[in-house]
Amino acid sequence: MGQKSEKIYYFSNLLGLITLILREQRRFTSIWTQTLLAPIVTSALFIAVFSFVFSERNAGSLANSDYSLFLAPGILMMVTIQNSFANTSTSILVSKINGNIVDTLMPSLSPLELSLGFMIGGTLRGLFVATGVLLVIFPFLELLPVNILILYFYVAMGSVTFSLLGILVGIFCSKFDQMSAVNNFIIAPLSFLSGTFYSVSKLPNPFDTISLFNPVFWLMDGVRFGALGNAESDIFSGFIGILSFNLILFFTVWKWFSNGYFLKY
Repeated sequence: MGQKSEKIYYFSNLLGLITLILREQRRFTSIWTQTLLAPIVTSALFIAVFSFVFSERNAGSLANSDYSLFLAPGILMMVTIQNSFANTSTSILVSKINGNIVDTLMPSLSPLELSLGFMIGGTLRGLFVATGVLLVIFPFLELLPVNILILYFYVAMGSVTFSLLGILVGIFCSKFDQMSAVNNFIIAPLSFLSGTFYSVSKLPNPFDTISLFNPVFWLMDGVRFGALGNAESDIFSGFIGILSFNLILFFTVWKWFSNGYFLKY
């Protein structure tokens, strides 16, 4: 008498997981001029333009001598999360539109392995971009990070956060217009209202308090603490907040892959 097949929720195919990660990694390394060179140029332009326009207005209270020093860690995190989000969201959405998402779902990969494979691929792209900006832009500004380990920890956390968000958006959306709407009306506002270009302490009440609950602000503040040694909020609270947020996102991604939401019709 046959037994019902049960879903596998644990690691069952390590080789398949590694293959998925390598596939996602090759998606961005094969077009490095778009995924690495373009973010570096964009970061340099942001820093040059905003430093020239706003340096006299003292927009960043944490920068002791140069507004560009305050701006650089924020720009670093901004391009990191944008690229992490783009890697996972476009990977899944393009597969759905082309009708080959089944090639990813049919192999014997558990929902946990699918979640980890896409997440790690997006995280690698975030770290790839962050390292490029760090090696090119920071020396030009003569900015030596105070604590490189803390800086990279928050870069990794930001990459994980937006890789997971990208997975959810890629699964949920059925066309690029929908993904663009999420990017324009949710991702971009969270990035620009997180203190990337200014100190949130300069905002009027209650916006300065509201900004403290923005997950992207926790990431920006953590990266600035690693780069400059100063922060606008309690770093430990931000650490607990972003860690909890990532766990919730990962559990949601895992469940969506387990149940086939918006993937199996």
